[in-house]
Amino acid sequence: MPELPEVETVRSGLQALLPGRIVSSVTHDNPKSFPNAPADVQQFLVGASVVLVARRAKVLLIELSSKYSLVIHLKMTGQLVFRSGNERFGAGHPNESLIGELPDKSTRVTLAFEDGSQLFFNDQRKFGWVRLMPTAEVVNLDFFKKVGPEPLGADFTAKVLQERALRRKNSNIKAVLLDQTVLAGIGNIYADESLWGAKIHPTTLVKDLSTKQFEVLYEELVCVLKLAIEKGGSTDKNYVNAEGKRGSYMDFARVFRREGQACPRCGSTIIKTRVAGRGTHTCPVCQKA
Repeated sequence: MPELPEVETVRSGLQALLPGRIVSSVTHDNPKSFPNAPADVQQFLVGASVVLVARRAKVLLIELSSKYSLVIHLKMTGQLVFRSGNERFGAGHPNESLIGELPDKSTRVTLAFEDGSQLFFNDQRKFGWVRLMPTAEVVNLDFFKKVGPEPLGADFTAKVLQERALRRKNSNIKAVLLDQTVLAGIGNIYADESLWGAKIHPTTLVKDLSTKQFEVLYEELVCVLKLAIEKGGSTDKNYVNAEGKRGSYMDFARVFRREGQACPRCGSTIIKTRVAGRGTHTCPVCQKA
């Protein structure tokens, strides 16, 4: 599953390309991938222009002039690929569909625009989806009602992080960071990186963390996410950056997937364990259990 920086990389790339383009037609091969009534598609998608490409947590939103939006979840193997003459953009699961001829056998949805450009939603495993719905109703989706605040939002602070985490005060801090109802968009990579930066062991119970530790953790979360976005996301097997190249954040990772290597802070050997059901990377000296 992509994390916030990977989805933000897709959003920023599309935002530079799509606004102003008018949808001329749409085709799909699978109702699971495109669960929309044909009448709604003709009335609210075809003929509408793209106004904005936004993101909430790990979900993409393409807002349209018809006051409807395409809500897109890439899931595990989704891609969005834009083609316009010699202009190409691809982001998502890094298989050959990013650079090959499209549509191909993984193409689930194709949006054609009046200027001849096209946007392809490819998804090998068919877990992702593209849903058309009124923009005003997007916030009422169960996911959006439950998801926590954006960690890079202006209203997200160390105090907010602490208050939301304390709702699960008897849980370990890594499990809480991975809980999308507590905080939006954080996954395994950036949870490990942030906890290492804050010198907090992943199994530490929320109730045992001090206000100062939450302040440091907040700063690390923001720093790690901003760096990951700058570097185009991670190279965590299945995500690439806006130019269809692998993101470079993992070149800067301090602890994730560095088991057996020296901790860049103290020189101790990084270990890998399992916390909250996920492979977890820690320094046994910097991050005391």
